[in-house]
Amino acid sequence: MIAATSPTIWNNRAACGRMYRVRCTGPTNQGVPHPCRGQSIVVKIVDYCPPGCVGTIDLSQEAFSMIADPNAGKINIEYTQ
Repeated sequence: MIAATSPTIWNNRAACGRMYRVRCTGPTNQGVPHPCRGQSIVVKIVDYCPPGCVGTIDLSQEAFSMIADPNAGKINIEYTQ
């Protein structure tokens, strides 16, 4: 399971290779009112999220679908290193 991160965590490449436990906490829009699957996953930070990425962690499609309905597109998360 892999992910990219925005400048908030990236810290000039310091986050590359770090592992984070990520859990869905709820929806960010009206599209899917209950997207969370109720589990958490561990992802490895492997890339920098490009400019315009406003989230803190951009999960791979596989990782996202493990914790939330892919139709949600975006979700609120909590994470710990």
